[in-house]
Amino acid sequence: MEMDIEAVLKEFLTFMNVGFEKIERIENSQSKHVRFLIHTKDSSVLIGPQGEHLGALNYIIRRVISKKTSPTGTPVKFVVDVNGYQDKALEHLKAKVKIMSDRARSFKVDVELDPMSSYERMQVHSFLDGQKDIKTESRGEGAQRRVVIKYVA
Repeated sequence: MEMDIEAVLKEFLTFMNVGFEKIERIENSQSKHVRFLIHTKDSSVLIGPQGEHLGALNYIIRRVISKKTSPTGTPVKFVVDVNGYQDKALEHLKAKVKIMSDRARSFKVDVELDPMSSYERMQVHSFLDGQKDIKTESRGEGAQRRVVIKYVA
């Protein structure tokens, strides 16, 4: 299946006329998802503003692979990244969540984060999972869905 993903990525990038040096398959023992890291000089085209193009690329490639590998279209779990963008974005998000959870503790208030993708919300919930005095919940609808970091006495 992984070779199919890499082949689909190569075909898609070629069709889009986006040059790339290589596509690296990365397995992480902490994550259940295999990552496919695209090394390219055209990263701005693939990432887009605030990672919007990269999110769309992930969605499209997952849909294509799901249709090819599963007759029912069951989602296949993997992540496409470009030049380590998602790792950097995740580290930035982690730092922001730490600051905001510290703020919730210090002032004993709920802190509402900016709207974010479902993947980012999932990451925030997992970063703060197990904290005795902090709970998280998602609020809002659609593109305005966000995480609220709640102080619990």
